[in-house]
Amino acid sequence: MSYPTPTPGPRPGPPPGHNMFQQSDGETGHPAVDGMLAALENAAQLPPAEQLAEYEAAHEVLRETLASIDG
Repeated sequence: MSYPTPTPGPRPGPPPGHNMFQQSDGETGHPAVDGMLAALENAAQLPPAEQLAEYEAAHEVLRETLASIDG
């Protein structure tokens, strides 16, 4: 049996503004993650050099949140 060869090129992504982790009301259901997502939206307005601290803080929030789920 032969399968078609996939067409090379970029894969289509979600529509603009779509976040698969947010519910229809725009929240994830976890206050720390919701706050982190809001901070990332605000960080998008900052100059790139200032965004790094926001991304590092978001990483830490997600790491701590996931660790608390495992523990």
